[in-house]
Amino acid sequence: MNAEIIAVGSELLTPDRLDTNSLFLTGRLSMLGIRVSRKTIVGDQPGDIRDAFSEALHRAEVVISTGGLGPTLDDQTREAVSGLLGLALKLDQETLQHIRERFKRMSRAMPEINIRQAMVPEGAEILPNPRGTAPGLWLEPRGRRIILLPGPPNEMEGMFEQEVVRRLARRGAGIRLVKCEIRVTGMGESHLEEIIAPIYSSYPNVETTILAGQGEIQIHPRMWSADAEAARHILDELTAKIEVALGDHIFSSVGETFENVVAKALTANHATIATAESCTGGLVAERLTRVPGSSAYFISGVVCYSNEAKTALADVSPAMIATRGSVSSEVAIAMAEGIRRRSKATLGIGITGIAGPGGGTPEKPVGMVHIAFADENNTRESRFVFPGDRERVRWQASQVALDWVRRYFLPGSCGVN
Repeated sequence: MNAEIIAVGSELLTPDRLDTNSLFLTGRLSMLGIRVSRKTIVGDQPGDIRDAFSEALHRAEVVISTGGLGPTLDDQTREAVSGLLGLALKLDQETLQHIRERFKRMSRAMPEINIRQAMVPEGAEILPNPRGTAPGLWLEPRGRRIILLPGPPNEMEGMFEQEVVRRLARRGAGIRLVKCEIRVTGMGESHLEEIIAPIYSSYPNVETTILAGQGEIQIHPRMWSADAEAARHILDELTAKIEVALGDHIFSSVGETFENVVAKALTANHATIATAESCTGGLVAERLTRVPGSSAYFISGVVCYSNEAKTALADVSPAMIATRGSVSSEVAIAMAEGIRRRSKATLGIGITGIAGPGGGTPEKPVGMVHIAFADENNTRESRFVFPGDRERVRWQASQVALDWVRRYFLPGSCGVN
């Protein structure tokens, strides 16, 4: 089956509110073997809602909407769908009683406006809502399935799990989505595509999507199949070939976050780490500590923006800063070595640079960052000029620093070099 999702609500057409319901529904429908072919966001105007449903019913076997089932006059989903299907709205006494009892449990009188939520299209199956006052509705016009769900995520998710999953599962064709997720860092999307396109193109039954994100690229091969074991075998074969082609640029073949991968490497090797950061403002430390249990490997992090802080917190020589400048390879190295020595950590990271938008010169342009990485024997340092705005420069610098940590523990690594 294929499905379309309609998110109803004028607030979703503003920058103030995100449609997270569609993300939840897409994931759960995929697990049921239902392919989501389109998502639509529509405002609260009845005509727009009606048009969205009319178009979706021409394309999809299942149409699921969220929102527009509340008691106020801008909640128009019930009315729009009933009008489209030529169905009368009738007061359902059992639903009305449920709403009254819910208000009674809260020691409140039910406003008369809530009666609207008990108006049900004739022939519709009511989906109970134990978490709110708006019931969901299930209709099957002309062999299609329309499922109207409330907008609040806690109500919508509970109703979907308790009422919708079993109904859809009974009508399913046994086809399921089998997928995997490969995550890559340290290379551009175009370069990656050149390498792996000949590989995944030789698997015509596999849909492969490449998504470029902040500091990483995600590769999503997936198959719809009634034989999950056979599909998994094919995806494993494809993944193995991509792993050979991309080598250690791959940091996860099971969809793990970059921070989790670095955390596992540090923990497995009983290593500790400390950071001294200037232009990244503590971003590396923040990412290292996103993972629960990070106290096992993270010792300390200092943000030493000023020259005086670099000296006081990371033992950088004032004479070095005066002669080489605060943004220099020498200072980055001194920061990494100083924080490692002070904290007695296994590894130390030092970062200094010009994140922008101002402060650059022809010799030291905006985006120039020096990153150093030290263990007890050696220190590695490199100079980068990252493109983009301030936040992108900071993120790319943090990504390089963490990738050095990851690679430090790879089999065959020679450590810091």
